[in-house]
Amino acid sequence: MNATHPSQTQIDTLLSAAHEASKNAYAPYSHYHVGAALLFSNGNNIAASNIENVSYGLSLCAETVAIASAHSQGNMSDIIAIGLAGGAPNEAGKAILTDKAVTPCGRCRQMIKEVADMSGIDTHIYCLHRTGHIHYRLSDILPDAFGPDNLS
Repeated sequence: MNATHPSQTQIDTLLSAAHEASKNAYAPYSHYHVGAALLFSNGNNIAASNIENVSYGLSLCAETVAIASAHSQGNMSDIIAIGLAGGAPNEAGKAILTDKAVTPCGRCRQMIKEVADMSGIDTHIYCLHRTGHIHYRLSDILPDAFGPDNLS
């Protein structure tokens, strides 16, 4: 896969957008707000938040909502990075960052893999926490992933 590296300014903007998106989460059951932001190779961003449902299996993670939003806008390829931020909301509705960063669940890792395969980019994943962020590559957190090549 291609190696595309976002600048520090892009990373900061991405994480800020994810943190800001977290305040729009609909999380009346877990009370855990998550925001995700996507960075495209052209520098554009899309941000989204999680949406829970009383039937938990119908809930949508922030990463999935962001990817679906990108797809609905005709731009699901060329995602080079994803930023995540999450935590319990404060009085202003903004997620209070925790000491341990939120990371993509297994389902979201597979969704990110699908998008990464479209562009051939080993997607960067930045996970914000109280004192900074953690950086992963998709290949680090989903090694030997199932993908379209497994179907042939």
